Amino acid sequence: MADRLSPDERLERYAELAVRIGANVQPGQQVFIHPELEHAELGRALARQAYKAGASFVHVLWADDHVRHAMIGLGPDSALTYSPEWRKEMVEAGAGNAALSTTGTPEPDLMADLDGERLGRAMPLEIAEIRQRQHRDNSVNWCGIGAPNPGWATRVFGEPDVERLWEAVAFTMRLDEPDPVAAWREHLDRLDARGAALTALQPDALHYRGPGTDLTVGLFPTAKWASARFRTSGGIDYVANMPTEEIFTTPDPRRAEGTIRSSLPLVLGGRTIRGLAFTFEDGRIVNVDAEEGADLVRSQLATLENADRLGELALVTKESRVGQSGVLFFDTLFDENATCHIAYGMGLGYAFDGEPDEAMNASKIHVDFMVGGPELEVDALLADGTAVPLIRAETWQYEE
Repeated sequence: MADRLSPDERLERYAELAVRIGANVQPGQQVFIHPELEHAELGRALARQAYKAGASFVHVLWADDHVRHAMIGLGPDSALTYSPEWRKEMVEAGAGNAALSTTGTPEPDLMADLDGERLGRAMPLEIAEIRQRQHRDNSVNWCGIGAPNPGWATRVFGEPDVERLWEAVAFTMRLDEPDPVAAWREHLDRLDARGAALTALQPDALHYRGPGTDLTVGLFPTAKWASARFRTSGGIDYVANMPTEEIFTTPDPRRAEGTIRSSLPLVLGGRTIRGLAFTFEDGRIVNVDAEEGADLVRSQLATLENADRLGELALVTKESRVGQSGVLFFDTLFDENATCHIAYGMGLGYAFDGEPDEAMNASKIHVDFMVGGPELEVDALLADGTAVPLIRAETWQYEE
């Protein structure tokens, strides 16, 4: 049980779960780890576990938000989208190998003084294109996990109680189970079964209703509903995000009509977006509103091609460990798994057994925002117009 583990034992078990169930590192693979400087303890544990799993070499590429802040605030305009040659070569080398990344911003308010328009454009475009291709080809077995730290704990709890944050993260990761690996496999099996049942229903669209929300989104007939347990083109199973509580699909980006309002804050580019709301016409976002941070979102939609179309629909119920924790993590990796979410930008090729539909949205960005809650109702709309309830009061309704 997790409460009997020492902090060092918990750290190693956490890293082992991410390496062996998440990225599922294979003997002989190179492993690329992307932590913040403040995530050093976890970054080192991931490296140890990757070598234990048989990695041929582990690359650790440390990130520093202060350097990024200086680039956005003080650098030339060209620096915002620049992709250094050595970084492009490093990202290209990830194909056929494994990757692990960490989240949990150590200084949540660091980017608050930056111009939202510049912050929204700050993306190395050529690197984004390489990663988009690797996602489309499914050539990297990868996983993202959270790294508890004082800054993140302060954002969540109002004080730097890292142990309390570790306890919350451990609960969402099922480290309290006698056998976390077995618990994860059973959990993913349940999600896969739910996804298979919804795929078999063959809905033509989903309809969302709730406070500030009345949105209909069309679906591809060839796209399936699935969990975040994927398989690379080389046959390696992996879990892209841990924790994960969703079943998801890639919608038809040409078919979205109505309004949708977010239900939780969204941390984006180091800023917190509150009260985000979109209006869609003919599949495109035609209006953006927010209580805070709308300038950043508008900048992304204005400068990145097809960022104004949808790339993912994800359904989450109150069975979610993240939701049950009662913690607002201010971190999309966790908060998107607390409740239903939608993403604008890049579609996910994982939702197709073969080649993705040629109309799947292509964009350099993929941003998840949370829309679920007790008042949200979600229906599947069949081709004949029949509405089949899927979610009421955060409870799954459909059983095949």
